[in-house]
Amino acid sequence: MFVPGLDLAEAFYREVLAPLTGEPHAAALLGEGSEVLGFDTERSTDHEWGPRAQVFVLAERVEAVRARVAAGLPAEFRGHPTAWFSLASGGVDHHVEVITAGEWLTAALGRPLDGLDTAAWLALPQQRLLHVTAGRVFHDDLGELTAARAALAWYPDDVWRWMVAVQWHLIGNTEPLRARCRELGDARGAALLTARLAGLAMELAFLLERRYRPYDKWFGTAFARLDAAAVVGPLLDAALAGGPGGADPLLAALAELGRRHDAAAVSAPVGPAAGDFDVGINGAVRPYRVSNAGAYVRATLAAVADPALRALLPVGALDQLTHGDDTLVTFSGWPGRLAEAYRAELATAAEPR
Repeated sequence: MFVPGLDLAEAFYREVLAPLTGEPHAAALLGEGSEVLGFDTERSTDHEWGPRAQVFVLAERVEAVRARVAAGLPAEFRGHPTAWFSLASGGVDHHVEVITAGEWLTAALGRPLDGLDTAAWLALPQQRLLHVTAGRVFHDDLGELTAARAALAWYPDDVWRWMVAVQWHLIGNTEPLRARCRELGDARGAALLTARLAGLAMELAFLLERRYRPYDKWFGTAFARLDAAAVVGPLLDAALAGGPGGADPLLAALAELGRRHDAAAVSAPVGPAAGDFDVGINGAVRPYRVSNAGAYVRATLAAVADPALRALLPVGALDQLTHGDDTLVTFSGWPGRLAEAYRAELATAAEPR
């Protein structure tokens, strides 16, 4: 019978690792893996799955605890081998990482926790933040891990508000494009833009509920667990399915998200509304029904306290600007390089005009 990886890991820690570790220490299952997010199934067991955990100890105890763990692990735990192929080592190995909390956190974030300025926050993939804040902590009498998870639980308020403003901006930019495609008889283009708008709406729901979004494999699964999903989900499903004309379910979904925006006190209340698309040039107004996304952008930017961030062009944080797949999140230095780019842009935005 399948046992979720988090439950297996906790039992493995309590029955095997805790007696080998001694005090003081922390132990958890964090990092990569569907089981860390709580989304693993029987299918997940075909690679990088089994009894595993991180054990965090003081620097002077790392080597001794590593040796005790390596010598004391049983060959199997509850019918699962404790050693299997490891991407990290390139061979068969156990999957108990013994390390200091500070060293592990720095590797997970790509920088020390105390180096997280606004630019670094903007350049952190949400999946990487989930590596630290999802999962389960089994024990922590050192406190460093628990404090770090609390500090990383959600974005600083200004960063959050700017990201919400950007999300509304992206929605507002996309809405009239879909209508223009339809006007030209481009059903394929309209369908692609409908799918894009549905994705943008889902991303907005994560932001409004202060929940990090996982990468695409788990995006829809995680969205289904949001409070907004019960109302917004069926509307997006209807939009994606197409069907006869009439009330636009995407407009209804965005109106619901507008109400949720106001309830979350992201900005001064705006109130959802729909109207014809105001091009903003030469008084042109086109008969495309769109939401009042721009009003949410303006209200939310006004709530951002940092003038440099408020003045930053609305390109978005990393996940809004580009994709957050394994290549970017795990195997590249792009997040660090993007942090430098954000830092330079913020410095420019802060200059007197």
